[in-house]
Amino acid sequence: MSPSDEQKPSSRVPLPEGTIPVAIALLIAGVASYAFFKVGTWALGGDEEFKPVSALWFATFALAPGFFLPLEQELGRAIAHRRALGQGGRPVVRKVLLLGVGLAVIVVGIILGFSSVITHHYFDGDWWMLIALVVAFAAYAPAHLARGIASGNGRFRSYAVVMGADGVVRIMLCIGLAVVGAKSAGAYGFAVAVAPLAGVLFVALRGQLRSEDGPPATWSEVTPNLGWLLLGTVFAAVLVNAGPVATNLLASDDEGEMVTQFAYGVLLARVPLFLFQAVQAALLPRLSRLAARNEIDEFRSGFRRLMNVVLVVGAVGVVGAFVAGPPVIKMVYGAELSRRTLAMLAFGSALYMVGLAMAQAVIALRGHALVALGWFVGVVAFVLGTWLGGHDLFQRVEIGLVASSAAALLVFALALRYKLNSGATTSPGSIHDAILDMPFET
Repeated sequence: MSPSDEQKPSSRVPLPEGTIPVAIALLIAGVASYAFFKVGTWALGGDEEFKPVSALWFATFALAPGFFLPLEQELGRAIAHRRALGQGGRPVVRKVLLLGVGLAVIVVGIILGFSSVITHHYFDGDWWMLIALVVAFAAYAPAHLARGIASGNGRFRSYAVVMGADGVVRIMLCIGLAVVGAKSAGAYGFAVAVAPLAGVLFVALRGQLRSEDGPPATWSEVTPNLGWLLLGTVFAAVLVNAGPVATNLLASDDEGEMVTQFAYGVLLARVPLFLFQAVQAALLPRLSRLAARNEIDEFRSGFRRLMNVVLVVGAVGVVGAFVAGPPVIKMVYGAELSRRTLAMLAFGSALYMVGLAMAQAVIALRGHALVALGWFVGVVAFVLGTWLGGHDLFQRVEIGLVASSAAALLVFALALRYKLNSGATTSPGSIHDAILDMPFET
């Protein structure tokens, strides 16, 4: 067999290692999430009764990925680096575990410190939902750390199990509660809270979270970009969940049903973003390899093609939401939302998707700080857009979402142009960070 023959199979398999199992896990988790809202609403008897669970859902995914995804990224990067050197990663795991525990304690302490305010103004006085929020946040710490260990060691099936089991266990618990006739929102809230632990337990019992011992790890080894990643992902996760959270906070007492229906609209608008999440792991590594070889012209060309695809998907999503959104959401969830609302939500989601693709490219070019700045600008724009967007509940939040994604996108576009023109290059660590920079859960 000639050398050229040996290269042919690899050239025909463009997907990087782990893409297929992770994409399958994302698909399973996404479908299970949409089903959870459908079954939960039916089991509790309506949108008004499901409102606390919806509020818990978006609060959980505004907090957990924002704070723990950076630990997952840095843990995976550090372990992968040690693997390349033939060194064990256990000392790195110990360091990041300490960071995870410390971060969880701090955030839980803040939640408990403001427990009365959160319970009465966000959960309508339901203390069980506050407890579920604390449990859910704490439960996602080991889930993200397990994903970091799995990705760093190249155990992508285990990574996929942790990710997919979350959605599967959640919907199984939901169905079980519905079958036994549970009518307490708190019970369904705890189904959200404990679900991420099942996948972690499964892969741990199979020995897939073990790491070999190695040289002592320094803090600088596990935290070179942690601060910027933490700021960026917190702002990004808050932004992608800001619509339902703000709607819940701004709604009057007689608008509870509208809050849940708005959440349905957000889920529908996220379909293109969910599909982008499922395939992005196959796209970014190719661009990163071009940049790593300093083939900047090819990088520009490849990224331009990627952006064309993202723009087309986003445009189709907006048009689809306007044309088919009302009957689809009526059929699936029994909700009544206007074409304007669904189109605006889809437009904001499309802008967020384009911005996310640009942000990943900027991170790959070692622009972590610029990405954090962009997401911060987006959060500020959301607050201003919602504040100045009028008095209609849905309209003001819709304006805030579009303004926030547009503002972040503008910063990322300028940052990417600056990085490319300044001759910036990638590193293995920045590529790893970029591939895993997906600050939302479906």
